[in-house]
Amino acid sequence: MEILDITVLSAEKLSLGQRPIKKNAFVALRTDSQNQATTALRADGGSYPHWNQRLTLAMPPSSRSVTVEVRCKTGADVRTLGRVTIPAADFHGGLLPAGYLHFLSYRLRDPHGNHNGIINLSVRVRPAPPPPPPPPPALPWAGAGVALPSLAANWESMK
Repeated sequence: MEILDITVLSAEKLSLGQRPIKKNAFVALRTDSQNQATTALRADGGSYPHWNQRLTLAMPPSSRSVTVEVRCKTGADVRTLGRVTIPAADFHGGLLPAGYLHFLSYRLRDPHGNHNGIINLSVRVRPAPPPPPPPPPALPWAGAGVALPSLAANWESMK
């Protein structure tokens, strides 16, 4: 397993229907159903919001992509403005060194498949920390009282 450090930088030309959004945009990321993260809600920025927020996700070996969704809170409802699925090959492997910082921009598509803006982000892949070492084995004498011969009895016999 590896760790993804994804910095969601900004989005461009976001709209809801045919109208530019005014506020309340946020980004949701996921590598699988177990590993998800979201940015803070932007109350300003309109259809050009910027977050510059770093999110950390685990990338299991079975995951081959990262799904990015830009959403907007409208009253009591949350609407998906656009989505893109980023293949892991775009930021993992290849000729670049491990830990390389990738700056990526992708065109978003709305739920109907139409173009709806652009998302800008950076991705760095780092190895997952090693698991903690197992606890030491329990000692057979730990916690058991040990009987020692009385020093007074031995002292008397040594005289």
